[in-house]
Amino acid sequence: MPQTASTATPARLGARLAQPPVGALLRSWRQRRGFSQLDLACEADISTRHVSFLETGRSQPSRSMLIHLAERLDVPLRERNALLVAAGYAPVYSEHSLDSPAMQAARKAVDLVLAGHEPFPALAVDRHWHLLAANRAVAPLLDGVAAALLTPPVNVLRLSLHPDGLAGRIGNWAEWRDHILTRLSRQIEVAADPALIALRSELQGYPAPTTATPSPPPGGDGHPDVVVPLRLRTAAGTLNLFSTTTVFGTAVDVTLSELAIEAFFPADAETADRLRAALAP
Repeated sequence: MPQTASTATPARLGARLAQPPVGALLRSWRQRRGFSQLDLACEADISTRHVSFLETGRSQPSRSMLIHLAERLDVPLRERNALLVAAGYAPVYSEHSLDSPAMQAARKAVDLVLAGHEPFPALAVDRHWHLLAANRAVAPLLDGVAAALLTPPVNVLRLSLHPDGLAGRIGNWAEWRDHILTRLSRQIEVAADPALIALRSELQGYPAPTTATPSPPPGGDGHPDVVVPLRLRTAAGTLNLFSTTTVFGTAVDVTLSELAIEAFFPADAETADRLRAALAP
């Protein structure tokens, strides 16, 4: 039988007391998604009255109803577990380290994707942009980066925009910074993660490198207004790169659902030749 609040363990009861009631959390996620109570009721195929009662605490949601509503609201798996705990239920989504035996197949898939992308750079990051793994093409791009920024846990956004990181070698620093901050803001809108909010504040405080130039208008610097490139100066010459993101779309483990693979591709033939030469035997 589903566990009710009255039979929850002391640890879970403590977790409940440390956060808002489940109704308030549901209301917060609904509002964050821009849904009215009627919108959510239609999406979840329940009455508006029931939504109102759940949010005000007049009704106690079942575990299946919480999961159903979380799916309709596209709540991340970590926060779905938090909703369940707030209602007095046990979490249903596992969370394993990427190096644990249970994640062996997933880790092998990540390694295959990273290695298969060589000689072009690719890396895997967690929800806070900490580096989990990288292929051999990434290391040559980090020459000259301060050792402190390469001490685990390595945050790739900090590495990119920090004055002692790659910032001074990014030819379109202002444009790349705008891209990074916009992407991070969108992630915050989805997850409302305090750590990401703090990271954005930190990145916004970094000074511009002396080599920085203003952001060009869209399409105004000679490249189509399709993707934002990363123009990185290296010993081998300037690399023009664009990136794609790959996620595990069917993940039911918290760690795996938050993992992303950032793969960089050459934006021109010269960049492709330089990357191939860097890994040539």
